[in-house]
This record gives sequence, structure tokens and C-alpha cells, in this order.
Amino acid sequence: MNASNPAILDAAEEAARIDLGAILLTLGVGVVIWIVLRFIILRITRKVAEGSSFFRNAPFKWVQPAFRALDHERRSQRAHTIGSLLTSLLSVVVAGIVIIYVLKFLNVDIAPLLTSVGILGVVIGFGAQQLIRDFLAGIFITIEDQYGIGDVIVTAEVVGTVESVGLRITRLRAEDGAIWYLRNGEILRVGNRSQGDYVPADDKETGSGGSAEEKSSE
Repeated sequence: MNASNPAILDAAEEAARIDLGAILLTLGVGVVIWIVLRFIILRITRKVAEGSSFFRNAPFKWVQPAFRALDHERRSQRAHTIGSLLTSLLSVVVAGIVIIYVLKFLNVDIAPLLTSVGILGVVIGFGAQQLIRDFLAGIFITIEDQYGIGDVIVTAEVVGTVESVGLRITRLRAEDGAIWYLRNGEILRVGNRSQGDYVPADDKETGSGGSAEEKSSE
């Protein structure tokens, strides 16, 4: 009985050193910050999806290339895609910071834990390089408006109409009706026939040389 007393006393001292109030305060602040920032992101996303003129103001003109006037469905998809990305990033950052502070208040030595997490992150990064590449490509495709819903695009694999643009996958409907799923990171070159002044090859030949009947009559 006496031999176990030191262990019990040590456990009691450890429990006494735990700052429960600080833990609850950290959790509360984390939740409040997450709710407020998420509300701001959702509000901005909704404004952009509805075609708000907020970004036409002088201080925000640099954002116009990313949020220029588009048809409602396309603009809405881009806004919600970026909003979803920002919300996910916000959740990861806030949760990570809250967990670190809670462990600190629990008197846990977080230095070895952070080292382990860093090593695990490097291992996961090497194993998920293609997935990360697809995500980054999807982000830039969306922000730069390389193509969107309803555009007819030409890739190395297929020519088709864009039905959806996600962070990882672009879905196309080919001219023969087949549905193609292209990973964003593998789309190295793309031509957008819905942007610019694309003219089909048949129209070019007709316009330059005239019709066959006109040539025969001459």
C-alpha cells in the first residue's frame, strides 16, 4: 500500500497542475474563431456567386481577373469551390492550433509530438504527391478561369464539353457522348474553344475558298 502511495501522489500532482479553465477557454475561443471566419467565408462566397459588385471597388480590382463576370452556374461553381477550399483550410489550421494549446495545458511535451507529425507529414507528402498535384492544379484552374462549365475544351486525350470542375477531377462530355474524367494534374495543355474567336476548320475552308458549287460554276 505504501509502495503505491508515491505513484498516486504523482498522479494527483499532475492532475492538480492541469489548467482546466485554460483548456475550456482555448476550446471556446477556437470554436468562436472558426464560426466567425467560416461565416465570413460563406458570406463572401455567396456574394461572389450572386455576382456582387463588391470586388469592383478600387482596393479590390486586383481580384477581378479571378472573379470576372461569368454566367451564374459557372460563377457559382467557382465561388463555392474556392469557398470549400478556404473552409477546409480554416478547419485544419484552427483545429491544429487548438490541439497544440490543449496538449500544452495538459502538461504534455509537444516537442516530440510535433517532430513525429512532421515526419509523418513528409511520408504522406511523398506518398500523395500526385493527389497534391491534382489539388494544386484544380485550384489554379479555378482561380485563373482556364475553363469552366459549358466550355468546349481540347486536351491531349479528348475534345468535349466541361460538365464540372472539381479540385481533383474535371468531367467532360465528349462529342460521341462518352463521359471522361480527367485528373487536373495530368492536363498539361488545354485549348478553350469557348474563349477567343475559334472557327471550325470546315468554316475556315468555306470562307477562304468558297463553296464547291461556286467553284464549279466558275
